[in-house]
Amino acid sequence: MKRESAETLALEALTWLARDDELLPMFFNATGTSADDVRERAQDPVFLGSVLDFILMDDAWITAFCDAAGHPYERPMTARGVLPGGDLPHWT
Repeated sequence: MKRESAETLALEALTWLARDDELLPMFFNATGTSADDVRERAQDPVFLGSVLDFILMDDAWITAFCDAAGHPYERPMTARGVLPGGDLPHWT
């Protein structure tokens, strides 16, 4: 996967997340971001990586996002590996 494709997928995930009234506040709390931060950093590859990190914390979130966006379930993890910080070891 190319970086541009990974960023596009992360933007799709951010859009999906922003539409979820229950999950979005959890994202803000977990990442320490706000709605203003999202608007300012939506094009930042590091921030987009944090969006994927958040969604990847729960299989139900991955499934819901991928089902809504029409992606295979492994695609968010593949995209995460391409964005900054995605090459760090995973301990799970």
